[in-house]
Amino acid sequence: MFGGHSAVPFSTPSRRAAFSILGASVVAGLTACTAAESSTPALTPSGAAGSTEVPGPNGALAVGGEIPTSSASQAPTPTATKRIRKTFIPDYQLPPIVGGLAPVITKIETQHPVVFLTIDDGNIKTPESIKLMAEYDYPASLFLTKDTVADNPAFFNAFKAQGSLIENHTVTHNINMVRQWGYQQQANDMVGMQEYAFQHYGRRPTLFRPPGGAYSNVMRKAVADAGMKAIVTWEAKANAGKMDYQVGNSLRPGDIVLMHFRAEFAADLAAFRAAQLAAGLEVVLLEDFLGVA
Repeated sequence: MFGGHSAVPFSTPSRRAAFSILGASVVAGLTACTAAESSTPALTPSGAAGSTEVPGPNGALAVGGEIPTSSASQAPTPTATKRIRKTFIPDYQLPPIVGGLAPVITKIETQHPVVFLTIDDGNIKTPESIKLMAEYDYPASLFLTKDTVADNPAFFNAFKAQGSLIENHTVTHNINMVRQWGYQQQANDMVGMQEYAFQHYGRRPTLFRPPGGAYSNVMRKAVADAGMKAIVTWEAKANAGKMDYQVGNSLRPGDIVLMHFRAEFAADLAAFRAAQLAAGLEVVLLEDFLGVA
């Protein structure tokens, strides 16, 4: 997404990999922690007035404006930090597709001290972003837009090598797609990115993030029909070098955090890191926890 985010409402298996935690020493034998709608939507989205997007509780969202920028550079070979990670057994079950509608995930309800980092768009491509993600050893879900990464798609292979995964943020990033487009146009924009991701990164995305954050039942159907398992929104974001929260004033276990590939990437990541460490949370890959990697 290209800009600040705020939101109002618009009215699936693979590995369950273990995740790890940074530690100063290894303790032998680390133990694993123990632990929608059924009607067919119309082909035009149910309305909502435009505003800046901010997903609310249970994924209620609205539309927001974003300003695209573009920059490209060759990706250096990343040097990932080796660290020892604690094993978590996921205690959250991804809701199934019901009535042809993909579920909407805003926060993961979990007892584990985990947080999920997601990074959108792909406009600004700098060696610094690769270096910082490798230094902190953060896996992330990268919701990329074809039109913003097409100038240098190979750049994102460095993040993939670090353990991140590429997800679907459409081909065109039309933040008004919910209001302007019917089912077929939305589906085409999603499927186009599905195929592009497979061509360049060897995997079809399983998760979708709507441009601007807004969604409808028409979109939920298109997401499911495109082969994805869920729409992913957020309740916390790193933006303009600080953290913004829709609930509370700190990160909580299970929070999904939004970031962007922007010029202020380093400052945003620093803000996220400070909040993550202060909350005592481990950054784990959302797809692993959901079992859709």
